[in-house]
Amino acid sequence: MRQRLLNPKSFLLRGESQQAAAQAYLANLPLDADEPLELVVRERVKPRKMSQNALMWAGPLADIAEQAWVNGKRFSAEAWHEHFKREFLPEEFDPELCQEGYVKWQITPRGDRALVGSTTQLTVKGMAQYLTQVEASGAELGVEFRARGAR
Repeated sequence: MRQRLLNPKSFLLRGESQQAAAQAYLANLPLDADEPLELVVRERVKPRKMSQNALMWAGPLADIAEQAWVNGKRFSAEAWHEHFKREFLPEEFDPELCQEGYVKWQITPRGDRALVGSTTQLTVKGMAQYLTQVEASGAELGVEFRARGAR
């Protein structure tokens, strides 16, 4: 019986030196037929870019906050952001759209559903999709978005 692996090990393979380190690590692992190890190899999905986050706040959210009226009221960019997260964040983990460990909702001790998902947990593709949905929603409210260079 081998000793338990308490912390999973991961390697980001960018070149031959990282590949060699991973191979050496694997070659030295004790094997046990009763407690097999699982090896997962996948392409790394890039997290959203800071420029995407800046664009979201300076662009669509600012334009919507300045121009959109709902039931005679205007709302802050922060309020719109919370609204759009509830509407457009993925409901479940999708490796193309979210980073590992993503969860949108958690149940509180009272049984309420609390939003815990965040745009910080989106991938580049997930954030692009989110921004497209935010802009489409703003357009439905009559918002005219400024050109990106004018922001």
